[in-house]
Amino acid sequence: MALRAPAHPRGAAAYTALLLALLAATARAGAPPEGVCPSAADARAGASARGAQSGGVREGMRLGYRDVLELRALLPVELWRNRSVFFHEGMTLEVGACHRRYPVPRFFARATQHFAGRARLDAEGNLHDHVAGLPFPPDAIDASAPDAGLRWAWNLERRYRGAGPSGRFRIVDLPSRMGGIQTYLGTWFLLQTGLRADLEASGGAVAGAERSLWIAGGRFDAPSAARHLAWRQLRAPESSTNAAAPDDTFVYVPGLRKVRRASSAWADGMYVPQYRIGGEAGGGALDPTRDANAVTENLRRGFEGLALRPNAYRWRLLDAREVLAPLNVARDGYPLDPARDFGPSGLSVGSDRWDVRYAVVIQGALEAPRGDPELLTIYVDSQTQQPLYVIRKRRSGGQLVAVGVLLHRFSGDVPGYPPWPDGEPAYVFDPVAAIFHEAADGGSGWRRESYDVRSLPRAADEIRRLTSPGFLARGH
Repeated sequence: MALRAPAHPRGAAAYTALLLALLAATARAGAPPEGVCPSAADARAGASARGAQSGGVREGMRLGYRDVLELRALLPVELWRNRSVFFHEGMTLEVGACHRRYPVPRFFARATQHFAGRARLDAEGNLHDHVAGLPFPPDAIDASAPDAGLRWAWNLERRYRGAGPSGRFRIVDLPSRMGGIQTYLGTWFLLQTGLRADLEASGGAVAGAERSLWIAGGRFDAPSAARHLAWRQLRAPESSTNAAAPDDTFVYVPGLRKVRRASSAWADGMYVPQYRIGGEAGGGALDPTRDANAVTENLRRGFEGLALRPNAYRWRLLDAREVLAPLNVARDGYPLDPARDFGPSGLSVGSDRWDVRYAVVIQGALEAPRGDPELLTIYVDSQTQQPLYVIRKRRSGGQLVAVGVLLHRFSGDVPGYPPWPDGEPAYVFDPVAAIFHEAADGGSGWRRESYDVRSLPRAADEIRRLTSPGFLARGH
């Protein structure tokens, strides 16, 4: 029987306490044992009991579109309500591992254990004294504590990402009603330059980039209207203790043949300049000479979900539950398979491998006046700390703004993936793709593919080139 909130204030307080107690008990129980999949009843009703697997989800089973409909309790309700976007007739979904315990490098696990208990939070949600590894060991997070959601948010931001991903990208911008589909090609990177558990000798910092936590950037190669548009963004350590601390961001504006500071000095996650033609898919041509400031405004499309400022939000822990998610996909996309079909919507990855995972669901309210009045909900994989789903809603009224699915690939399952310099396996989840359905924008959306991405250490000369604003204008 479903719990129903009582109307009386005293009863409501008791109800809230009961919900917190149930959530805490669920979180303490953690993920089911490795290899134990949800039964048919679990999949249909979201029950916590796990009986015989006969007739339920099994590792390696293949599901068609109508079969997936029976698994709605393993999907976020927002994705389920927009299922025609994310799934389609003719698809074949492969169920991957159920609650697999993916290995992590020894240096990262060692740092998490060694520095456990040192990281602390202040009343503003800022993080202090984090050295390396995860700031908060997951099994020590009390789900009933008021700061449980904030701790998971910081773990998400400080998750293990190797040395940071880099590779080529294809961003497909899908219009809602007017205009045609626009495709953008280029290269991108996100270098982890601080708090690196593998760089103990240098205090966790990459030589020459000591004043940054990470540095991101990229360059557009096509279409011609966006060609050579490039950017570089530096996230400073001060951002951990001051959510208002601006990034050091530069943009090369091709029409001006100049490097400009970005007009969006503050960005929540990874900054991207206004690459869209005419500011919207299918409308006119990009003319940076007419309004260079508009070109350097941050556009939240293409690389959403890769980074976060946890202290810019007020977080709460909503749930802890089993989900089906593409944490470790099997199929390729651009540039390894440029012809891959993403279904009628252009946003379907139903024909791929989806793991059964145990996720914590956190929701953050962005503190005004830093951004839109939205609520951000993130499904965080409780074992790997990888983001699985991103959902944005209006704070007033709860209108759905966007639903995003983040796709990763585990390097330990990729034949020939290079090892770490010390010979240890990289054991990293590469962010190979993201798909976002913009529900509040008339049903538009976008897809990023980066299937050749790798998250390995770079040579010193490459780091110097990427971390300098001067590299943006080279060759022009």
